[in-house]
Amino acid sequence: MTTPDWKPIERAKEAAVDVLLHNLHGPFRRLPRTAGWGYPEPYTRDLMIATLGVLVSGDDKLVKAWRRVLEVLAGNQSPLGHIPSLVHDAEDRGASDTTPLFLLAAALFRMAAGPSDFLDEAVGKSLTWMAYRSPSDRVLVAQLPTSDWRDEQWVLGYGLYVNTVLYTALRLLAQHERAVVLREMMENFTVTGERQHRHVHEGLVVRHKPYYALWSYKVYRSERFDLLGNSLAILSGIASRTRAGHLVTWIETECAALRKNEDLAVGLPPNFFPYVRPDDPDWLPRYQKYNQPGEYHNGGIWPFVCGFYIAALVAAGRYRLAERHLLALTELIRAPRHAQVEFGFNEWHRAQDGTPQGEDWQTWSAAMYLYAAHCVQTQSTPFFDRCREAEPRPQEHP
Repeated sequence: MTTPDWKPIERAKEAAVDVLLHNLHGPFRRLPRTAGWGYPEPYTRDLMIATLGVLVSGDDKLVKAWRRVLEVLAGNQSPLGHIPSLVHDAEDRGASDTTPLFLLAAALFRMAAGPSDFLDEAVGKSLTWMAYRSPSDRVLVAQLPTSDWRDEQWVLGYGLYVNTVLYTALRLLAQHERAVVLREMMENFTVTGERQHRHVHEGLVVRHKPYYALWSYKVYRSERFDLLGNSLAILSGIASRTRAGHLVTWIETECAALRKNEDLAVGLPPNFFPYVRPDDPDWLPRYQKYNQPGEYHNGGIWPFVCGFYIAALVAAGRYRLAERHLLALTELIRAPRHAQVEFGFNEWHRAQDGTPQGEDWQTWSAAMYLYAAHCVQTQSTPFFDRCREAEPRPQEHP
């Protein structure tokens, strides 16, 4: 990247830190806000994901505040080890991704700020909770629809995103035996017939395609593409370097086709595609109001997800492509929806025209921009690098 290209990125990084500092103390026990104005609540999943950006920011105030978030979560953990959806509310339960995200964030803090046994009791309880979330008792965990970050998207059974988060957490917490079993289970093919035989274990590999299925359970599955889950598969090393390369090429080719069909207006991938349309069998009535094609979870462009994808490009060795996408993200996050600010760091953007449609100054949008920029500038992926360290792998399916 040439020297002048860094100027807007450096300014955007400064603005991202300003957003995080602005959101540092909300009205609920002075815990961080999820967005500058629209979401005053401390949503667990948003703040856990934002941990990546907070830790690479080097800002002591932010690191101290996030340590407290984890400590409050540990105090509000259920007796069985489940982590609530709101940091301050022990009774707000039911999310499938908050507990693995808590495990991941605790592991990140152990690596970056110590001590090595940080929240050891709470981590142990959460590991037990996740063990019981596996119906087959083989580490691969299942979930109910709309229980992860996609509250308007059905993910049923073995979801890719939640299992990639869990795998990363297990690797960073040195739970290597469980991690290996989980990866091996994910590497099984999705079941394509109408009947599942007892000796066949369903997985998340899609035949003749480089990406992993959105979800799979027995004879049912969705082969629509989940950008966040597949980016985490690359970052964590679930996908081999060879598969990661094929996967990136496939994503870029598909996005070019979306742009040609006027289903995508910017140089960044949607969070999900192909979009679910009214005539599709997986269209739900609520989508008419809340989840139109190219919007929200049905193909909207989410800056925080794009941050993971840019980091995945770095992990795959696609440095020039990562630079181009970082510049595209830098332009995207400028546009606010309502606030009079230089950088909007909005929640999500409509794919067909790139306009911001969510809340401005979203915490995880700002934090994941910081993480993505750090990855591009250092050509490294902090924390995830350790996940991809060499270890025995099962033979990959062709």
